Amino acid sequence: MNRLSLNQITTRNWSLPQAVQGCVDAAIPAIGLWRDKVAETGLTRAAKLVRDAGLAVSSLCRGGFLTATGAEGHRAALAENLRALEEAAELGTDTLVMVVGGLPEGSRDLTGSRARVAELLAELAPHAGDFRVRLAIEPLHPMFCADRAVVSTLSQALDLAEQHPVDQVGVVVDSYHVWWDPDLARQIARAGDRIASYQVCDWTLPLPADALLGRGHVGDGHIDFRTLTEQVTAAGYTGFVEVEIFNQQIWDTPGEQTLATLIERHRAHVAQR
Repeated sequence: MNRLSLNQITTRNWSLPQAVQGCVDAAIPAIGLWRDKVAETGLTRAAKLVRDAGLAVSSLCRGGFLTATGAEGHRAALAENLRALEEAAELGTDTLVMVVGGLPEGSRDLTGSRARVAELLAELAPHAGDFRVRLAIEPLHPMFCADRAVVSTLSQALDLAEQHPVDQVGVVVDSYHVWWDPDLARQIARAGDRIASYQVCDWTLPLPADALLGRGHVGDGHIDFRTLTEQVTAAGYTGFVEVEIFNQQIWDTPGEQTLATLIERHRAHVAQR
């Protein structure tokens, strides 16, 4: 339990104060925050709420969306991510999750989009160092390549991250997005101290019409969490294990019940023995 974190999206219908209180009541020691929920509460109040509750902030979701074309799009993406870094620092987390963005509307230029991601990361990395917040590149499952992330594998994410100091740019290992990768074990070992965040939820079938909402509680699907967690731990990761679930049925479930389930599943499938 001392490494368990609630990613706020898992209890989407809760406000930030409710999520903080839920973690306190359930003895969950950390929370992964989302910028929209922080904005609803107000940055200063959100930081105080979490601090006063004694919770660690395992990450802030999210920065990224670096694939916009043109000078104006470039400037806007840079400015937005600088704001996100500032928010992360104020909230007391050292990890800003980066969803790099998909293809711009009407574009089929995957190579160019990936090049823009690398270009903006190079501009942002020194600022991340100044804020003492790591940019954590999250590879997303290939089915999200067109609209959410042109980085689809842990190998691709590491190729980008390794161009920068380890304290400035790392990677996210999200079970839902990487479990299928036949090269995963080797890439996790390669990642080592680049692993900035470990997020878990299960791959369940059938996929819903909105594939984004196809994630389930740990243990409800097809992922071998015991092996995956052993690999992440062997790579040297000692941080929080964030439960991040996008699922309408789970969102509609009372938050207290969701927390009870994720604690039970964490103990059964993820916690080290």
